[in-house]
Amino acid sequence: MAASGDALTSESYIQHHLQHLSTDKLGLVEPGSFWTLNIDSLFFSVLLGFGFLWLFRSVAKKATTGVPGKLQCAVEILVEFVDENVRDTFQGKNPLIAPLALTIFVWIFLMNLMDLVPIDFLPYPAELAGIPYLKVVPSADVNITMGMAISVFALMVYYSIKMKGLGGFAKELALHPFNHPIAIPFNLMLEVISLLAKPLSLGMRLFGNMFAGEVVFILCAALLPWWGQWLGSLPWAIFHILVITIQAFVFMMLTIVYLSQAHAVDDH
Repeated sequence: MAASGDALTSESYIQHHLQHLSTDKLGLVEPGSFWTLNIDSLFFSVLLGFGFLWLFRSVAKKATTGVPGKLQCAVEILVEFVDENVRDTFQGKNPLIAPLALTIFVWIFLMNLMDLVPIDFLPYPAELAGIPYLKVVPSADVNITMGMAISVFALMVYYSIKMKGLGGFAKELALHPFNHPIAIPFNLMLEVISLLAKPLSLGMRLFGNMFAGEVVFILCAALLPWWGQWLGSLPWAIFHILVITIQAFVFMMLTIVYLSQAHAVDDH
């Protein structure tokens, strides 16, 4: 589609690539309905998730104690890297945390990595096949990132109540930072805002960075001639590799920190 500059203006090209293949555009639900689903984001996120599980399971089944292959070495280095960060950061005992951290890091990294796929590489053949819109970067969809953030938030609340009891969790909200009955309303306001800000910042940070990166690639494809697009896309792609990795790492580390705080039992 980048080459079809005669049929599309730069503005319409950008707007087209910012559209999701959603259920309302297919006429499955009313426009603007609460039940509108971005089919492309769901498809690629699930596909990458299953790809991650299949890859790691294959490596685990073929693992050898002898001289490992390059793929096994890469997976082992990644697992040890995540395990080390969990041991250094998580102050508690929970066998779920390390697998969860590994899943979050690899899954988000793979979703972010889709941002390096050329803008029209998949949408153009999809359009020829009758699919009008296709966005291939799930983490550039706020619904995906906030869904993951809310899942982490649910785990935070669950483990806070499990470890401290409902009364202990309530005391943590009502008696921090000022341990006095008069300060309870102020404490509640402060702590509830702080608690709700965690999933909001977690999801919006990832979405904002990946959406901005996607927009830059779209602008390069829309505003530069086809033969000169690499002048803008290539340097940004090289820099974006760092952004992709950092965003996956930050989401993983904040998840570990938040769950570590949920496991911490204070003496009220």
